[in-house]
Amino acid sequence: MNYKNKKHHKYMHILFSLTLSLFIIFISVKITLIFKPLYYFDIEYLNISEQSNYSKDEIIKNYNYIINYLLSFNSQEFQLPSIAYSRFAQIHFKDVKGIFKYIDILLALTGIISLIGLTINIRYKNYYFLKVTSSILIFTLTSILIAFAISFDACFVLFHKIFFRNDYWVFDSSIDPIIDILPKEFFLHTALFLIFLIILSIIVLIFFDKKLINKRQV
Repeated sequence: MNYKNKKHHKYMHILFSLTLSLFIIFISVKITLIFKPLYYFDIEYLNISEQSNYSKDEIIKNYNYIINYLLSFNSQEFQLPSIAYSRFAQIHFKDVKGIFKYIDILLALTGIISLIGLTINIRYKNYYFLKVTSSILIFTLTSILIAFAISFDACFVLFHKIFFRNDYWVFDSSIDPIIDILPKEFFLHTALFLIFLIILSIIVLIFFDKKLINKRQV
């Protein structure tokens, strides 16, 4: 293989590793959204019922509706079962649903590309992508953790300013009491759970990388 082909081969590896990294991040986001037990735990841990003056059953019913609404592919109108909400809140949750629709599309695209890339690399016993992918994820994760350590609140605000074109995400509990059952601490726990899933993926990648290196050396 000449220098030009080697360089092209290296770029393809990096591109595939970036795609696989994005797939891992998107699938982790999706799993985090689906994983309702985290919120059920936080209802007790964060005393959400006492803080919001809603019963546990009512909180669960409304939270489940929000998650099912965000996961649904139907263009249904946002209507909470029993907690009051404003038109601004309705628009915000519609915007959030739109973001998750984009994530679903990107998840499908990166998933297909990753599957093709994995098939080709495994067929030719080329496992360099494992190390590159884990390195990309470690760098991404380290950057996020440093940002969180500096100020999670600032990261929370910046995230919303980047992904939303309005300030409807700034809820007023007097007209949108739904915010009382969604404390900021819960979103921190959600972010930490997402980070845990990515760390788990990194461990799996490193494990297989080491295992395959040892296998080649035998």
